Amino acid sequence: MTGANDSAVIDHGEGGEGGQADDERASVFESHRSRLFAIAYRMLGSIEDAEDVVQETFLRWRSVDTAQIRTPGAWLSTVVTRLSLNQLQLSRTRRGDYIGPWLPEPLPTATSVSPADDLERADSISIAFLVVMERLNPRERATFLLREVFDYDYEEIAGILDLSVANCRQLFHRAKARMGESVARFRPDPALHRELIEQFGRAIRLGDIDEVVQLLARDATLNVDSGGEARAAARRPLSGALPVAQFLTGVTRKMAPVGMLVHVIDINGEPALVSSVDGVPQQVVTISIGDARIQSINIIANPAKLKRVAEKLAMLADAGELREVWRRDS
Repeated sequence: MTGANDSAVIDHGEGGEGGQADDERASVFESHRSRLFAIAYRMLGSIEDAEDVVQETFLRWRSVDTAQIRTPGAWLSTVVTRLSLNQLQLSRTRRGDYIGPWLPEPLPTATSVSPADDLERADSISIAFLVVMERLNPRERATFLLREVFDYDYEEIAGILDLSVANCRQLFHRAKARMGESVARFRPDPALHRELIEQFGRAIRLGDIDEVVQLLARDATLNVDSGGEARAAARRPLSGALPVAQFLTGVTRKMAPVGMLVHVIDINGEPALVSSVDGVPQQVVTISIGDARIQSINIIANPAKLKRVAEKLAMLADAGELREVWRRDS
């Protein structure tokens, strides 16, 4: 993992006093953990994989001679990014057998966050943003994230990726072109976002196709990630306001079980609809907005991806903080 270009973060001079005490070493790592997870999750779209990469980074940090590392944050960012690149390449190879559309694992987040919080900034962690990031190859993705989201300069990125500065500039501009205008789209007004998703949820529940169509952009898209586990899930993306509205209202009318509750919970930095039965999450519905209409709908219904959502539901229920949008009583 650490190679010839790590000279930017490792001091090869004299005067090292040996390794730090274990508690001090752990304290330094913990001060960077949030950013390391933020990088890994955005790279991989998987909480479990991101946590595994962060843990592997810690194991390498624990075994390295930290007395020779001038800048721990730069060293740790290098390791976590390179490990993420390796994992991303493996994950994309395995996705060839995935049934239906693949969407990132939803990450429950706090309702109110500081703009300086790297982990929970809605403009770079939303499901819609991560979906568009799938257009990029692994190196483009890493370069775009490090530059656009985490504000690394090109020299730092070159050291992390073991590339030239010129190559990193080229990768960034190519990535930005592939992302198109999507970046600006994922910074909607929070109040409008919450209002639209609640209206959308109620219209779906009532089976009001006309109202749903009015809330959607003409070319609205729908992706449903069930991993082949959920019933009546669309195996292919749908496009167009009317087909999307007809599908969603029809599935809800026929398949929503008695006792289903739908709540608004913050997922990936934005309000999302989370349906559950007896406290067990059934799906997470997120949207992206443009021109005050819903541009895309992403539904995660794969049970394997809803473990953290289940924990969040239980915590909010215990605290009496679940906000109900609708329920099916009959």
